[in-house]
Amino acid sequence: MTDPRDSLYADPLSEHGLFTFDDSVARVFPDMIKRSVPGYATIVSMTGLLAGKYAVAGSALYDLGCSLGASTLAMRQHIQQPDCRIISVDNSSAMLERCQSIIDTDTHETPVTLACANVQDVVITNASVVVLNFTLQFIPRELRDRVINGIYQGLLPGGVMVLSEKVTFEDPHLDELNTELHHQFKRANGYSELEVARKRSALETVLLPETLNQHKHRIASAGFNSCDVWFQCFNFASLVALK
Repeated sequence: MTDPRDSLYADPLSEHGLFTFDDSVARVFPDMIKRSVPGYATIVSMTGLLAGKYAVAGSALYDLGCSLGASTLAMRQHIQQPDCRIISVDNSSAMLERCQSIIDTDTHETPVTLACANVQDVVITNASVVVLNFTLQFIPRELRDRVINGIYQGLLPGGVMVLSEKVTFEDPHLDELNTELHHQFKRANGYSELEVARKRSALETVLLPETLNQHKHRIASAGFNSCDVWFQCFNFASLVALK
């Protein structure tokens, strides 16, 4: 079945405020993310492989900001250890409602618990894997240290965190170049100039990117033993951090 096409910003007469993960976004989210985020499928697939490698028997795996559960399903498909469970968190009830219906059709056995909550309020415990795929960027900057510190405290020794984010660049020329390349990517995937401009306007005070150095500093300050970028395309990157 073809995913509904994202045309939320195509009508020049429609009015949109700040971007929110409401039912209209949830309905078209698979198409939106595929045409907006370069490398998204690769990142999700890698998330599953990491879960298979680092899951520990009897532990919890967290998908923070799970949206429709793509990373949750990827992890679920690769977990081989017994008595694991996945805890998938999102603060959008519209997203979680659709996520539950998708999970209900999946035949893999690892239990999944969906929780409607703000990620910064979640207490991480007994975790072998924690995933934040394009989540931290939507959390207020003043709360991000707390989120990463909490993940570190809740991870078991040898545990892994996957952090994928839209990033900005310290060099303004590189930042401008990668922003333009991303917009070209979206145009090549069928978005019009109007759609690109209107979505950028809707997101500019909601999605607040940071540099890779800021992310690495925060991760190191939390206590992680190692951290580096494993994937990057334009201004989208994914980091792996080990405790």
